[in-house]
Amino acid sequence: MPFYHKLGKIPHKRHTVFKKPDGSLYSEQLFGTIGFDGMSSNLYHEHRPTQVKEIKGSYSVKPKIATENNIKSYRFRGFQVIPHPDYLESRKVMLTNSDVDIILASPQQSTDDYFYKNTDADELLFIHKGSGKLRTHLGNLDFKYGDYLLIPRGVIYKLDFDDENNRLFIVESRRPIYTPKRYRNYFGQLLEHSPFCERDLRQPYELETNDEKGDFLIKVKKQGEIFDMIYASHPFDVVGYDGYNYPYAFSIHDFEPITGRIHQPPPVHQTFETDAFVVCSFCPRKYDYHPESIPAPYNHSNIDSDEVLYYVDGDFMSRNDIEAGHISLHPAGIPHGPHPGAVERSIGQTETEELAVMVDTFKPLMVTEEAMKIADDTYHKSWLDH
Repeated sequence: MPFYHKLGKIPHKRHTVFKKPDGSLYSEQLFGTIGFDGMSSNLYHEHRPTQVKEIKGSYSVKPKIATENNIKSYRFRGFQVIPHPDYLESRKVMLTNSDVDIILASPQQSTDDYFYKNTDADELLFIHKGSGKLRTHLGNLDFKYGDYLLIPRGVIYKLDFDDENNRLFIVESRRPIYTPKRYRNYFGQLLEHSPFCERDLRQPYELETNDEKGDFLIKVKKQGEIFDMIYASHPFDVVGYDGYNYPYAFSIHDFEPITGRIHQPPPVHQTFETDAFVVCSFCPRKYDYHPESIPAPYNHSNIDSDEVLYYVDGDFMSRNDIEAGHISLHPAGIPHGPHPGAVERSIGQTETEELAVMVDTFKPLMVTEEAMKIADDTYHKSWLDH
């Protein structure tokens, strides 16, 4: 859960007169969620943020479904997704349901020609390869390998990349994304046993305030379509804001794993949550230290959720033939567990260097046509004895 943050110039009281040096008024905007009941920030603009000059058209970005009712386990080779110069064009939906899209992207260029706003979904960008700067109307954040970027719905942003070699794993959520409530007290503060705390969350550190009129293209995503909207003033014209609703960054390398004498269940790795899915971080850690422990995970059934595991780096102890950038999908109700030989290999091991991101959804995921282009169609048979 983000905490209170302020940046730039703001008046002493909200909803009161706030004058520019020339005596005219700054334009106030409440940037809020869940019908005035969720997180919000108060923004102050050089110009009214409501000045639409033209809507030039729209195009669909709805994913095409290959398998709607899926029961098969899959492996997808993520690095086979072809890079594309444009950020939005590079985004390929792999798995989807009514709550979430799971996306791979390999953009080669910064978003210089337009601004982007997703009005339907929070976006969680995991930076697998690349570095640069996330620029938003609420301030900027630097990013690099291993960073999560949490961009709440409605944030206007650009991505500036340092070079062409970028790989992103994106979770687009139509439900608000929060830190796990099990790790927060009733004030919202992260507790002592949480694997991370507010000190690890990086807030926007600089505002780009542009007092400029003209024609500014914002690509707005709404209900599966991108609308090209021309605004009369620069979207980054905020002189200051305060509140709880803003983008922030968290590095997976700052997640402190919880370990025990025997194998710990996935909830100890939880990093983010919604009421429709959870996101977990599997990080380098010491293995279980009971003298007879089996570090490999036990076979288990996802009775209530589909499990998606995105492999980032290191040694993936429980799987055979898994590489960085691969995605595994294990559908609800079907038991799964370590590959043949993984249990035996794990006994006596003292630590792992694995790095992975897991998404467990509470509704079934549909496999898209884009995912089938990079799918291993025999993966579900890889647990057979040979």
